Amino acid sequence: MSHLYEFRDYHYQGDWDAYKQWWNEGLEVLGAHMDILGVWFDSGIPARTAGEDPMPLPYGSANVTWIIRWNDLEQREATWAALQDDAAWISCAERHPGFDGYQNMSVRFLEQA
Repeated sequence: MSHLYEFRDYHYQGDWDAYKQWWNEGLEVLGAHMDILGVWFDSGIPARTAGEDPMPLPYGSANVTWIIRWNDLEQREATWAALQDDAAWISCAERHPGFDGYQNMSVRFLEQA
């Protein structure tokens, strides 16, 4: 069976320590609804770019990346929509250290080769 992989990249500039701590709860709550393959935080090692015309990114490289495996886009859309009414997620989101700390967020959808 082929899966759809959702790569979520964030540029977060709020209270970094509180944000990383919040992910302990966030991962548990979101993981009850999604097949989260992992959450990664910036290591502090500078990013490397190459190619014919490497572009500097306005916010630098993402400092948070997480990956979710879905059966298909329909499952993804239904799950995200259902979260908006999920009491555990609403409660968890209320303890987030600051949604205004997100400078940028991007989502990519990939299929495994």
